[in-house]
Amino acid sequence: MKESTRVLVAVALAIVIGLAIAASGSASLAGIADSIAPIGALWVNAIRMTVIPLVVALLIVGVASAKDIKSIGRIGGRSLLVFVLLLAGMAVVMIPLAYLASSAVAPRTGANVLPAGAIEAARELSTGGQTQTFAAWVTSLLPPNPVAAAASGAMMPLVLFTLLLALAIASSAEASRETLLAFFRALSDAMLKLVHWIILAAPIGVFALVLPLAVHAGTALAGAIGVYVVGYSIACIVGTLLLYPAVAVAGGVPIRTFARAALPPQLIAFSSSSSIAALPSLVESAETTLALPDRVTGFVLPLAVSTFKVAAPVSWSVGALFIGWFYGVPLHATAMATIAFAAVFLSFAVPGIPRGAFIMLTPLFLAVGLPAEGIGILIAVDALPDVFATVLNATGYLAATAIVGKRP
Repeated sequence: MKESTRVLVAVALAIVIGLAIAASGSASLAGIADSIAPIGALWVNAIRMTVIPLVVALLIVGVASAKDIKSIGRIGGRSLLVFVLLLAGMAVVMIPLAYLASSAVAPRTGANVLPAGAIEAARELSTGGQTQTFAAWVTSLLPPNPVAAAASGAMMPLVLFTLLLALAIASSAEASRETLLAFFRALSDAMLKLVHWIILAAPIGVFALVLPLAVHAGTALAGAIGVYVVGYSIACIVGTLLLYPAVAVAGGVPIRTFARAALPPQLIAFSSSSSIAALPSLVESAETTLALPDRVTGFVLPLAVSTFKVAAPVSWSVGALFIGWFYGVPLHATAMATIAFAAVFLSFAVPGIPRGAFIMLTPLFLAVGLPAEGIGILIAVDALPDVFATVLNATGYLAATAIVGKRP
C-alpha cells in the first residue's frame, strides 16, 4: 500500500471512530481518545527535531555547490534566475489571492472548529504576549545569535544566516570548501534517512492527532478538511494556469503550443502523483513540441526536478491560512511576508521525500505563531490536493525550461 494511501486510511478511520465516540456521548471513550494525543505530539516533535539540521545542511550544500554550475556557462545562472523569478511571481500573485479568499470564506464557514481552550492557547502562542511591529520584524531578520535562533525556531533569521554562511563557504579555498561540503552532505544524507523513518510512522502519528480532534469537533472537522482540500486544489489549478501566459510573455512560446507540450507530462503527474515520473515525458515534450536544444533540456529539467518547487508558495500559504483559521490564529501582513520569503528561498531545500514540503514548513509555522501540530493535519489530508500540486510542479519544470531555452 502506498504511503499516501496508508495516511488517508488512517485519517478516515480516525474521523469515523471519532464521530462515533462523539455521537455516543461516552466520557470514558472520549478520555481514551484523548489519551493517545501524546503519541501524535511525539510524532510532531520527531518531525521538528529533524528540521533545523536538515534545512541548514541542504541549504549549504545547495548554495555552496552552485560554484560548480559556472562550468556549464550561462545556462546555469539563467536557470537559477528563472526559478527564483517564477517562485517570486507565484508568491506575489497567489499569496494575496489566498489571503483574500480566506478572509472572504472564513466568516461564512462559520464557527471555530476547536474548543475555546485550544484556540486561546494557539492565539497565545501566536502573539507571545507581544505586538510585532514592522520595524521589529525587519531588525529581527539577521540573528545576533544563530544558535539561539535555531533553538527558538526563528526560521527566517536562521535561513539568512545559513545563506550567508553558504556563500562564504563557496568563496573559500578549495580544500576548506570541499571539507565543509563533505560534512554537510553526510549530515543531509543522515537526516534524510531519519526523516524517512519518521514519515513511515505517519499513519500512527496522524491517527493520534486526528482522533481527539474528531471526538471534540465532530462533523465540523470533516467540513473544515473539505474546505481545505477544495481550496488547495483550486489554488493549484489557478497557479498552473498562470504559468501559460508567463511562458508566452517571458519565453515567447504561444499559449496553445505550450499547452500541447504540457498536457502529456501533466497527465502522468496527475495519475502517478510523482513529478519525477513525468520527467521522461517532460524531456520529450521539450525537445519535440517546443523544439528546445538538447543542451538545455538535458541540464534544466533535471535541475528543476531536483530543486524547483513552484507549488511551494501555493501549498505553504493555503496550508498556513487553513491552520490559522482552524486554530483561530489570525495571520497578518508580516506573517504572510515571512511565508512569501520562505516559499521563494527555502523551497530550494525541500527534500525529495513524501511530504517533504510540509516537513520544511514546520519551523515556519512556529515563526508565524501557528501550532506545529497543524503540520500533522496538513500531512494527513494531503493525498488529494497533492495530485494538483504535482501537476503544478511538473508544469513549472517545463515552463522554466521553455523560458531558459527560448531566450538568447
